[in-house]
Amino acid sequence: MTTTLITGANKGLGHETARRLIAAGHTVYLGARSTERGKAAATELGARFVQLDITDDASVAAAVATVEADGGLDVLVNNAGIEVRSPQGAVIGAAELTADVLREVFETNVFGLVRVTHAFLPMLQRSAAPVVVNVSSGLASLARGGQGYPGAAYPASKTAVNMLTVQFANAFPAMRINAVEPGYTATDINGHAGTQTVEQGAEIIVRMARLGPDGPTGGYFDAAGPLPW
Repeated sequence: MTTTLITGANKGLGHETARRLIAAGHTVYLGARSTERGKAAATELGARFVQLDITDDASVAAAVATVEADGGLDVLVNNAGIEVRSPQGAVIGAAELTADVLREVFETNVFGLVRVTHAFLPMLQRSAAPVVVNVSSGLASLARGGQGYPGAAYPASKTAVNMLTVQFANAFPAMRINAVEPGYTATDINGHAGTQTVEQGAEIIVRMARLGPDGPTGGYFDAAGPLPW
């Protein structure tokens, strides 16, 4: 039985990924900051709820203890992420970007991802087929130059995620560690303006979460294949 933890999984892409992996036979820990919303989502899906605020050391440590007590972890999906917008809901571009905004976005999207990954590494190293999936974005691609999107903090945070993915993959060659681009999916992070459904967006996350030991590692993929860095 494959045991999987998904961060930020009470809604959106994380929720759909949990649903699909449960259907594929995984035991899924649904991580969420809100106990009420997380428990409701876990009950709906048949997942195990674990309270998890990836910006809080104590919360992450408690989640590690919970998962370890039940036997360990094989797959980690770092899905939780945020984008900060203006009080009017506008995207914050380079001209308006402040250090405080950048810090807030990086605290979840980068530091939170590292906090969780570092904490669960000992468990993953004990797995026969450990996998880490980092949910990135096509906006992280330097080769694509931001694809015309004016926001600064969110793409920068995901570019950092891509480099961290490469470095973790280099450090742990026995693991399959990859970054994925779900596509422009209708979720809360973009006010449901995305052009894809969560079912479409979760496709590449689920695919990479199910990799075997012979699968790729240190890569950056969308549903169609590898992306340019």
